[in-house]
Amino acid sequence: MTPEEIETYFTRSDGSYLCARWGRPIAPVVFGVDDATLAVVKGAIEAVAQLAGHEMVETDPELGANLMIFFFREWDELLELPDLGRMIPDLDPLVTRLKEADANQYRIFRFESDGAIKAAFVFLRMDEHLSAVPAETLALSQAVQTILLWSDTAFQDRSALALLPGQEGAVLRPDIGQLIRAAYDPILPRAAQDAAHALRLGARLAARDS
Repeated sequence: MTPEEIETYFTRSDGSYLCARWGRPIAPVVFGVDDATLAVVKGAIEAVAQLAGHEMVETDPELGANLMIFFFREWDELLELPDLGRMIPDLDPLVTRLKEADANQYRIFRFESDGAIKAAFVFLRMDEHLSAVPAETLALSQAVQTILLWSDTAFQDRSALALLPGQEGAVLRPDIGQLIRAAYDPILPRAAQDAAHALRLGARLAARDS
């Protein structure tokens, strides 16, 4: 992957560059699923965290849980959840916009003072499309899309996952896996807004291949 290709994954639709990784261990909690699906989702988060060399824990000492994943059928269900409006300002107009867009997923991030990821909220409306996706594939996709702050256009044209012949579930594309590992290199900043950061990521990918 060239530095130019890497840069596209973190260049937002407004032209700004922003890459951020988690600044604290990930403490996930999942709502709206049975125990079997819960294990699949947490397993995917743990696998991607291990790939990045990052820690997953049961509890965040400040927040309790810092990665909240919600599965539901209709956006209006979010308005019925106690305290969610306190955690997410302007929840009502957000739900209205998502309904109007007929969206089936949405992610919100919160950040540390240095720009690293502090918390994330993942909302999945299980419409006909998402319901048809194998649980393992959906869980892996969400884990990948929350391990870093990607561009809002990063995976519009090509998924972060790939299908292998004879397998029902998808796997993480090797180039995306390598990029995640590079972004978590301790030498690199936890958050970067300068596109030169993509050059540093590219150098680490090249070093791994050499």
